[in-house]
Amino acid sequence: MRLIRPMLFGLAALLTAFAAAAVQPDEMLKDPAQESRARALSAEIRCLVCQNQSIDDSDASLARDLRLLVRDQISQGRSDGEIRDFLVERYGAFVLLDPPFRGSTLVLWLGPAIVLLAGAAGLAIYFRSRRRSAADAVALSDDERARLERLLDDRDRRA
Repeated sequence: MRLIRPMLFGLAALLTAFAAAAVQPDEMLKDPAQESRARALSAEIRCLVCQNQSIDDSDASLARDLRLLVRDQISQGRSDGEIRDFLVERYGAFVLLDPPFRGSTLVLWLGPAIVLLAGAAGLAIYFRSRRRSAADAVALSDDERARLERLLDDRDRRA
């Protein structure tokens, strides 16, 4: 009974290793230099399905197709820049995990900072208005204070 858990853990680890190996493309380039270029380039290209993974890390079918496309382009003798340009022309600058800083990608670079600043400004306005409303609260008159104390005393006696 004590051996079942370690065996199940080992089996799970083994299956996970096979799943990770399945991410690798079926068509490996025969030239190791070209294959390393393909791996490096695949690490720079975003999976359009997963969006936060490179096509090298993703197991989505589109990522597999893009990995094969990159390898095909490399085997045709295209440079890394030409392959990147082809993918950007086809899918837009979003396909690059690290898009270049230019006018068309300004939103990708500055968008998160703008959202963060807008959120901070919104919080500052919210807390400032809460502070003002607390300061604008009217103090109780002597009659109101006496009535409140009587009500609280009545409540305490009942409890």
